[in-house]
Amino acid sequence: MMTPLRIAVIIGSTREGRAGDRVTNWFTEQAARHDDLAVTVVDLTEYDFPASYPAEPTASIRAFVREVGRADAFVVVTPEYNHSFPAPLKQAIDYAYDEWQAKPVGFVSYGCRSTGRYAVDQLRTVFTALHAMTVREVVGIDLLGGEPTPQCTDELRRDASVLLDQLRWWGLALRDARAARPYVS
Repeated sequence: MMTPLRIAVIIGSTREGRAGDRVTNWFTEQAARHDDLAVTVVDLTEYDFPASYPAEPTASIRAFVREVGRADAFVVVTPEYNHSFPAPLKQAIDYAYDEWQAKPVGFVSYGCRSTGRYAVDQLRTVFTALHAMTVREVVGIDLLGGEPTPQCTDELRRDASVLLDQLRWWGLALRDARAARPYVS
């Protein structure tokens, strides 16, 4: 029996009243339908990151980096704020480096009208610089149409299924590749 693919679903917003919790819950329900995936939610609000980058990693930074290191693949749940992604998400991403390398990243984005696509475009650039592989398909949610629910549209469920299929393929391929030959950047 194959070891399940470990996916870390990262909630990228730390705002009070954020939609990220509910969007993440919906997405993890979609992922739970796949027995070959082990999903962990990584909520940035649970980490006490310092306001400025410290000379030595704090306990929260080390804990976050361990979570990133354990994962085989990632889904970043991100809002779009002012045509970009949240600053706390960038800060968290920067705390890890080698831990992102040669691993796939997928995106569930949300916003008003844009469905968070501008945030995803910028995150693709960041993750490419970290030697991560971003998957093509995105689950984009327009909050003006309401948040996803168990009765959400077939299109959103299909988008989540396609994203998970791509993430699974890349995650397994890259996990096997890293085991056969460590990634060097």
